[in-house]
Amino acid sequence: MLRALVFDVDGTLAETEEAHRQAFNETFPEFGLDWNWDRDRYRHLLKTTGGKERMRRHAAEIGLNADDLPIAEIHARKTARYGELIEDGSVPLRPGIESLLQDARSKGIRLAVATTTNLPNVERLIQGTLGCSASDIFEVIAAGDMVKSKKPAPDVFELAVKNLSLSPRDCLAFEDSRNGLLSARQAGLPCLVCPSWYTSRHDFQEATALVNSYEEVRNIAALMAMFEIA
Repeated sequence: MLRALVFDVDGTLAETEEAHRQAFNETFPEFGLDWNWDRDRYRHLLKTTGGKERMRRHAAEIGLNADDLPIAEIHARKTARYGELIEDGSVPLRPGIESLLQDARSKGIRLAVATTTNLPNVERLIQGTLGCSASDIFEVIAAGDMVKSKKPAPDVFELAVKNLSLSPRDCLAFEDSRNGLLSARQAGLPCLVCPSWYTSRHDFQEATALVNSYEEVRNIAALMAMFEIA
């Protein structure tokens, strides 16, 4: 029985990666770095989960020692800048997401988040898009700073399911990346994948279902028909 929907955030609820990339590029010069990540470079770096981890990977790939850089400080400033970019609503939810959230709530389907990003970023996105607190929409929010290991480890999905007090089989995960898909599947959740531009080249063979747009599953009836569940 379908009892809960568990959503990733970046790339899934909204196409936020361009705002993340912009925030990184605007932050780097403040720390004397001449880094400028174009879309292809950022697509490559997104194979690594977590902003601080992406900076470390980039440093290593261009021959720098990340331990010599104030990674945490750079990331904190970047996060603040990202918040400024999204809290004004300039990054909309992906088509079909708002109607799916509304229909799920009207039918008593519980909603949760399992994301690598942090809670303040989730709050800013929901405030900027729906004009309310994330906790007004999502009963449970499991974020990257709440667990030991980030995706593709199953930790955030396991935490979300635990806090929902449900079986993974009663939940459906929504993801856009291979790391997110692997995280959900390792936690025992079926997973619907809707790729974003940045993840369109990923391998999604483990997905329970794959769609090109959330308009295909904009309500619970469409989800149940696709998964043949009650």
